[in-house]
Amino acid sequence: MTKIAIPRRRALILSGGALAAPMIASGIARAQSDWPNRPVKYIVVFPAGGPTDTLSRIVCQELSELTGQQFIIENRAGSGGNIGADIIAKSAPDGYTIGLYTIAAHAIAPTLYAKLPFDAGKDFTGIATLWAVPNMLMTRLDFPANTIPELIALAKANPGKYSFASSGAGTSPHLTGEMFKQMAGVNLLHVPYKGSAPAHQDILAGQVDMMFDNIPGPLGLMKGGKVKGFAVTSKERHPAVPDKPTFSEFLPGFEITSWGGVCAPAGVPPAMVEKLSALTKQALQKPSVKAAFDQQGAAQTWRTPSDTMAFRAAEEKKLAPVIKASGAKVE
Repeated sequence: MTKIAIPRRRALILSGGALAAPMIASGIARAQSDWPNRPVKYIVVFPAGGPTDTLSRIVCQELSELTGQQFIIENRAGSGGNIGADIIAKSAPDGYTIGLYTIAAHAIAPTLYAKLPFDAGKDFTGIATLWAVPNMLMTRLDFPANTIPELIALAKANPGKYSFASSGAGTSPHLTGEMFKQMAGVNLLHVPYKGSAPAHQDILAGQVDMMFDNIPGPLGLMKGGKVKGFAVTSKERHPAVPDKPTFSEFLPGFEITSWGGVCAPAGVPPAMVEKLSALTKQALQKPSVKAAFDQQGAAQTWRTPSDTMAFRAAEEKKLAPVIKASGAKVE
């Protein structure tokens, strides 16, 4: 056998690399096992003060207490949540930048937007779903209908006469209205606003007839006797308003909720994914978290990482035809 001479310097480098390989692997494994050993950035893709921001802060506070490390909220709003989602997607997959997984950026945007800077199915690691917040239909106090069947009959008799407000084109409240139009066979005029607050002002002023909104908004206005509440969009009746029916009681199969969860960039080590997933489940089980969620009208809806990603894909598929039928499109 012919011996190949290797220069001494190169031989030392090669042998050093062979010795270093297990040390590097050991270091990576140790980094995964003791995660987190420094503060974790949690990106909320909507402005501070809204329901998703509040719910995220509740969860991050519990994660901080469970791990002894800070989970720091950073609000990166804009473009329906797409700006913050893009930041998450392009972050280092080291477990120290995570953020909000949401119906807006990850299930609605892929169909609504002609072009996105990220792939909702490939550029994220779904960690867990955390909550579901149903929408609710409310009307001005003097609206000439008091039930969903009466509303459908009124709208069919007066096509295009009545309007519904939403917090913005392409939001889950907007899609709820479009779903109602399609399933009930009615023609309502959509009036989009830049957020819920200005829409609330106009429904109180009688400028619009009705509004589909995340349930905390209608609940507050109903308690003040300022609007009429009709029905919720969840599969089951909501505990905050058990006397209000679900849409599915009149339109079988009608269900849509605004959901949120935790995601990270694609490529995060599986050990970190599983650990964070388990931590979120532990956080949601605390009575204090349930009480805080109840105040926001949110239901705890934890799912495993694989189920979370499957759920997102199913939501995109379910909502795509509704978005296309509505004609909503952002170039």
